[in-house]
Amino acid sequence: MKTNGNVQATATPLRPTEDLNVIQTVSLVSPRHVKADLPMTATVNQTVVEGRDTIKRILHGQDPRLLVVVGPCSIHDEKAAIEFARKLRDLAAQVSDRLVLVMRVYFEKPRTTLGWKGLINDPHLDGSFDMEAGIRLARRILLDIGELGLPTGTEMLDPITPQYIADLVSWATIGARTIESQTHRQMASGLSMPVGYKNATGGDLQTAIDAMKSAWNAHSFLGIDDDGRTAMIHTRGNQWGHLILRGGREGANYDASSVARASELLSKAKLAGADAPGPAPGSIMVDCSHANSLKRFKNQVVVWRDVVAQRVAGNHAIIGVLVESNLFEGSQPFPQPIDQLRYGVSITDECLGWDTTEEMIRWTYERMAPVH
Repeated sequence: MKTNGNVQATATPLRPTEDLNVIQTVSLVSPRHVKADLPMTATVNQTVVEGRDTIKRILHGQDPRLLVVVGPCSIHDEKAAIEFARKLRDLAAQVSDRLVLVMRVYFEKPRTTLGWKGLINDPHLDGSFDMEAGIRLARRILLDIGELGLPTGTEMLDPITPQYIADLVSWATIGARTIESQTHRQMASGLSMPVGYKNATGGDLQTAIDAMKSAWNAHSFLGIDDDGRTAMIHTRGNQWGHLILRGGREGANYDASSVARASELLSKAKLAGADAPGPAPGSIMVDCSHANSLKRFKNQVVVWRDVVAQRVAGNHAIIGVLVESNLFEGSQPFPQPIDQLRYGVSITDECLGWDTTEEMIRWTYERMAPVH
């Protein structure tokens, strides 16, 4: 030990500077391992690929059918999810010459403050956060729905999640709370399916348009590979994007004037029409829920009918609708004891019930022109 004069200098111990608020770190099974345990099948592969190709044709204007993404606000019960999927599969077959039905299968829920974050985060609904079980359950549900021949769509929220389930998904969204995030724009640029970009929670469209434009281009960023190792990800860009109008704090944006304004902004950004640099025209989907319905499930019918009327009147900028629907209408408080939960009822946002959903889809089918 060196001395300074007659005083011996003592080394100052280093104070901890990392993981000060981390209680525990748990290693997670790799994507490759999960996929090996729950592998893609030939039937599911066909469902996913044909679903993606159909949606691309709709976006490109080559398929005049209306895209309908419909399903629970969030999946919390495997049995109820598969029952809903069977009902939707049967209905899809009956309307397939005019409508393309995709099941909304959301496993992750963004939160403004606190709340249940979804099936992947907390699959047992008890705060145990068994995320490996959640990932496996989500993948199993997607496989089972794919075996029915029904394509699925989901929000990509956590940038790690796609490595585990994206191969089974035909359509994805970037949500209103993450639309400004560079991380999510980069992620979208590498996704293998068409992506819808929601306007921000305040209602601003430009952030979604900026996100779409960013994701159309190549990016390089940090992520994980199929073995779960940190990796540099280089993407080519995803040009199969479209705008989702979901309303905002200033009100709804599903009416004809709002759709026209959105179309104009897309054209000015060169994300629609002849000036678009890629194959996708950057068309518009309307979310019948959220701010457009004031989060009241029955208002989704009002939004739906207005949007369908616009489409029937010749507005082909509208390529689809997004609807929150479950086996039974409304929602129920959560958390509460699992054995007290009502079967087929949402534990997040209010949803339409199946009977109303089927009526809406058949009503729309009657008004859509047959595809020749």
